[in-house]
Amino acid sequence: MAQDRHRIILDCDPGQDDAIAILLALGSPDEIELLAITTVAGNVPLRLTELNARKILELAGRADIPVYKGCHRPLVEPLETAEYVHGETGLNGVDLPEPRMKLTEGHAVDAIIEIVMAAPAATITLCPTGPLTNIAMALLKEPELAARVKDIVLMGGAIGLGNVTPAAEFNIYVDPHAARVVFESGVPITMLGLDVTHQALVNRPRLEAIRALGTPVASAAAGLVDFFNRFDSDRYEVDGAPLHDPCVIAQLIDPTIFKGKPCHVAIETEGGSKGRTNVDWFPREQRVANATVINEMDADRFFALLTERLARL
Repeated sequence: MAQDRHRIILDCDPGQDDAIAILLALGSPDEIELLAITTVAGNVPLRLTELNARKILELAGRADIPVYKGCHRPLVEPLETAEYVHGETGLNGVDLPEPRMKLTEGHAVDAIIEIVMAAPAATITLCPTGPLTNIAMALLKEPELAARVKDIVLMGGAIGLGNVTPAAEFNIYVDPHAARVVFESGVPITMLGLDVTHQALVNRPRLEAIRALGTPVASAAAGLVDFFNRFDSDRYEVDGAPLHDPCVIAQLIDPTIFKGKPCHVAIETEGGSKGRTNVDWFPREQRVANATVINEMDADRFFALLTERLARL
């Protein structure tokens, strides 16, 4: 296990799998200090992503963590959402009460800048699990930010096939211009794309192991994952669906679960391949690597970790 405690900002668009990522972070206080959640439009519109983040924090008894509302649309493109996967609320599969906790005043972009710039250099990790709009805006607004961030560990992209188009994964497709800003920023990046997250399949035994914990948090998590499973398990004709976003948190907790290598990643912003992450896996162009691209994981260890941490909440 990694010994360092990671101080993170989780930038997300909950979404069932974002919700599980939040819970995994909260269940891992020895490794993860969750400083704030910043929300962005993506899986569902912004009014729901910020609401859903607060619902999950209250479910876990952590209303002390600030939640900031961020960008309601991509930098250039019109917003495309994914209710066809996540349901009309983004958290279909469980009925959570309206949160009592309020949004923290201020915009997510400003919060990211303020938190990072106030901390010692290279001590804050940004963890985007949705479109990269907020992160790109922060980097553009504060030119000194890139030199202050420790690293960016993100869920997005793919070496191979996409899941929105043959070329593109959803998070990058929704805001490819923001993704280009982030990947060209010079900040150290770890990219967990579809090639690895599609190995994190929530099959029936793994789902039932979570449900068997019997706690309110675990029961809610099981309901969320069970709903989320329905779309992708049918689409990909596999036993279970990939649990994308918690891979970001698991990589910080125990990087030995994952394997990858440094690569150059370029982002397509136009045309039929819009949103594609062109990963130079077998270097042909002698371009400097700008990301560590993860392509393998030990799924059994990942789910053992996730189940054990959910049991703590």
